[in-house]
Amino acid sequence: MTETCLPEDRIPVIRIPASPANANTGGSIFGGWIMSHVDMAGSIPALERAQGPIVTRAVESFEFKQAVFAGDLISCYAKILSEGRTSIKVDVEVYAERRQGAKKQCIKVTEAVLVYVAIDENRRPRTLP
Repeated sequence: MTETCLPEDRIPVIRIPASPANANTGGSIFGGWIMSHVDMAGSIPALERAQGPIVTRAVESFEFKQAVFAGDLISCYAKILSEGRTSIKVDVEVYAERRQGAKKQCIKVTEAVLVYVAIDENRRPRTLP
């Protein structure tokens, strides 16, 4: 198991425990469960930047680096990578904190890049403020 630490200079945008209800028959957490939390995490800085409604336009990359298991505490970190006229590209890193007795390990489990688009009241792209 690769041991890393949580980023000290950043605050996670969301944290959530993985539960047995989210596990597949192989014993790890469903990738779709992780993907949904990555999308929510990425939307937070995009919403703040857009100062209004956004939609997920694309997932440019998504890499599952390590498995997530029930009992892991998931921390999602998101930062804006770039902006277009109406779009915002966000990088999301996901870490799992695992406890084995008093010992805690932090493992980077997922990284993704998503694109969000600011929309108006007619759900059409709008220029970022």
